[in-house]
Amino acid sequence: MRLTLRQLQIFQAIVQTGSTSAAANAVSLTQSAASAALSELENVLGTRVFDRVGKRLVLNDNGRTLSVQARWLLDGAAQVERQFSIVPGAAAAGPLRIGASTTIGNYLMPRLLADYRGHADISEVDIRIGNTGEIVQGVARFELDAGFIEGPSHDPHLAALPWIRDELVLIAGANHPLAKRRGRVSVAALRDAVWLLREPGSGTREVVENVLRPHLHSMKSGISFGDSEAIKRATAHGLGISCLSRWVVQDMLRHGELAELKTTLPALSRLFYIVRHPHKFISRNLEQFLSFSRREGIEGWAPVARATKGLVRRKTGS
Repeated sequence: MRLTLRQLQIFQAIVQTGSTSAAANAVSLTQSAASAALSELENVLGTRVFDRVGKRLVLNDNGRTLSVQARWLLDGAAQVERQFSIVPGAAAAGPLRIGASTTIGNYLMPRLLADYRGHADISEVDIRIGNTGEIVQGVARFELDAGFIEGPSHDPHLAALPWIRDELVLIAGANHPLAKRRGRVSVAALRDAVWLLREPGSGTREVVENVLRPHLHSMKSGISFGDSEAIKRATAHGLGISCLSRWVVQDMLRHGELAELKTTLPALSRLFYIVRHPHKFISRNLEQFLSFSRREGIEGWAPVARATKGLVRRKTGS
């Protein structure tokens, strides 16, 4: 086999730094050695993986495909090294790279980690927060060991496990006309209201649209926000109404800044999921963390996957 892990390591260093000189510093080589390794890699593959634009190296389609596979191979090799360099029975070294969509990352993950701290060392957990699409992409590219998402995964190559059920709440500012209505708010009134929603690509927005449109058929979109915290504050200021997780709004409901709208709609909820790549090497640290997340609960949540064994492959995004 002519392809080596060292070539892939240098290739990835070039991808991350953008030049052979910077990559050479990152992997403790001379620039000429890094350039030679890249040339050898392209000769072995029989194709260019970068486009040469002046002095810049720009990743092309072949390079983007290779980068995903290279991360997988390098990650697996690093995990093997860690596994066999530790005392038998000890947890594998190296940080866990966990992704969480914004509601989970901001409101649930801190509480989960606080509970987990009593069972294992969490000093080596690296949390990345983004919208559902970004977290799914990170898991698919092996940039994240696992992802906790609040919307469906549309990547058929990832495995997903239902995690917990989340209650969705219709809210308005305390002084909003709908909040002052007696009785339940009708579907017609909800249809005529201005809605404040998350940005496209957000799991919250997709789920909210999926659960509300069958009842409302149409929604007047107001301002889109990239953060649920901004939505609830804009709602409190009377810019529109919204539908958010109870985890997000419970503080402002308690203090009277927001009002929960009582409507004629059925109770609204959604599932949170844990996603990972089926080919991702599962270290003991990762398995311990995922098992704890699936098995344990904290006040106010009940994992729906306690009795579920393993992760299930999702064939659709529904």
